[in-house]
Amino acid sequence: MVFVKFHKKCSGKRAISPVISTVIMTGAMIAILSVALVFANDLLWSRVAEGEFDSSKQFMQSVGLQIDDVAWTAGRTETISYASQYGDAMLEQDVLSYTVSVGTTEGTHDFLSSTGALMFNLPTYRYSISDGYWSRLFPEEDESLILTGTSAPIARVFEVEKVPMTGGDYIRVVVAPSIRVLSSSINSSSTNTYYIRMYLPVLISGDSSGISQSITLTGESVQAYTLNNVEDITITVNFPSDDFNSDFFRFPGDNPFFLDFSTFYSEYDNVVLELYLSEVSVGFGV
Repeated sequence: MVFVKFHKKCSGKRAISPVISTVIMTGAMIAILSVALVFANDLLWSRVAEGEFDSSKQFMQSVGLQIDDVAWTAGRTETISYASQYGDAMLEQDVLSYTVSVGTTEGTHDFLSSTGALMFNLPTYRYSISDGYWSRLFPEEDESLILTGTSAPIARVFEVEKVPMTGGDYIRVVVAPSIRVLSSSINSSSTNTYYIRMYLPVLISGDSSGISQSITLTGESVQAYTLNNVEDITITVNFPSDDFNSDFFRFPGDNPFFLDFSTFYSEYDNVVLELYLSEVSVGFGV
């Protein structure tokens, strides 16, 4: 009698192995794709924010030039539009305090003006360079507290990242009003006079509706002061805010800045100062 032993084929265990492998591979691919999509999405929006910040540099330089256009004509208005998904423009009020102290043969005269500064703010979680970053944009040549020459602007433009700050963590493009100085002389048979003309725009808050992304600048008033027999001029800028301090603005040159005209009287009979202070209101979305 012959006994035949039959072996049952267990095909189930071997059949399960390819299915498990497929599930594992599919899950791994999904995980990799998810990470790649998150990275690509973050990179894309980071590039968008970087592009907005680059555009804001040119925009704020245009704003600085527009201030000069409206400041010296009361009632003149200019509106400049911009487009940004993450950034916004605002006015930080009374962050710069200028004092012009004029010594004459009759005594000393002080002129004090506080002005705001325009800023385009982009959150650092959207775009960041590094804490403490600072770079001058305009004007290119800037060696003194005052800006001199017929082509000199009346505002400095720079980019800065300083965190943390009370109002939030931003990388900023800043338009800071500055004093422009022009000089000329008139020589005649009767008198020789040396003229100094100083211009300072004072930025104040205007109407803000928020309807659109735009800045509206309006020349409100111009005050002119004339002083004769000037012997010296001292210009000082102070920073009332703890956040927006000297390290934030980084104005070049000596502060206070001193001009001595005592030696001029060997050549000129009189030194005349003409000081022009203009109020410019800044509105947003008007």
